[in-house]
Amino acid sequence: MSLTGCCGIVKYLVILVNLLFWIIGFALVLLSIWMLTDPTFLISMTQNENNYFIGLYILLVVGGLIVTVAFLGCCGAFKESEYMLFSFFSCLLIVLVAEVAAGTWAYRNSSKLDTYVRTAVKEAVQDEYSVVATRTATVDSIQKYFRCCGAEGPNDWQSSVYNHADRSSFVNIAISKLNVVYKVPESCCVEGLSTEECNSFRSKGLITSIATPVIYTDGCMEKLVKEITKNIKLVYIIGAGVVGIEILALTFALLMCCAIRRNDNYKN
Repeated sequence: MSLTGCCGIVKYLVILVNLLFWIIGFALVLLSIWMLTDPTFLISMTQNENNYFIGLYILLVVGGLIVTVAFLGCCGAFKESEYMLFSFFSCLLIVLVAEVAAGTWAYRNSSKLDTYVRTAVKEAVQDEYSVVATRTATVDSIQKYFRCCGAEGPNDWQSSVYNHADRSSFVNIAISKLNVVYKVPESCCVEGLSTEECNSFRSKGLITSIATPVIYTDGCMEKLVKEITKNIKLVYIIGAGVVGIEILALTFALLMCCAIRRNDNYKN
């Protein structure tokens, strides 16, 4: 006997909520795959490269799990199966607890984000550019997008591995002994400048201060921190919305299980 009345409405609400979960799950899977194949995402600068990829694989698994949970919920609602709905309830509860725990950890450590980003940008510019391919692509993307050069400014490239500086003994080198002539990446050239003009300055290794008309003078560090901080707020809002939908789904699934059991008792 199919559920009718208010119980029937709850049934279709469960199906509707799980369709939303399917969309969310597939979106997470596609986003994680995109971020795994495109190294230029700004969020990659908030942590070291290994942790970044581990986080993306976890995101991929979570997306797949949400899709599976949504499948259980839809099938359980269509078939009015108490067993499948209970499985859906249990799996979704585990996902919800994990999300709340991860969100709490992220919020409590959000004050350290500023330091993480600044350290990562500085290290990427001076130690990893032209050495680590993914970091090189990310730095170039950041410099083009934000129209900036270096971490705090173009002078950061003066002491970088990109200019063959000996970083291992850099702490013992006086600033006065640094080479005043150094190159900057092509991504530091101002927008609209032709490739020939940009390369003519870079290939001659001109002093960056002289090349000001063709080189961005602002550093990327502050701009990146502001952008990530702004996006993190959006992530919190979206996360809160997803948690709210999950709580509704748990409630509807529990109500439907009770209705199915009551219906079975009535038939008996």
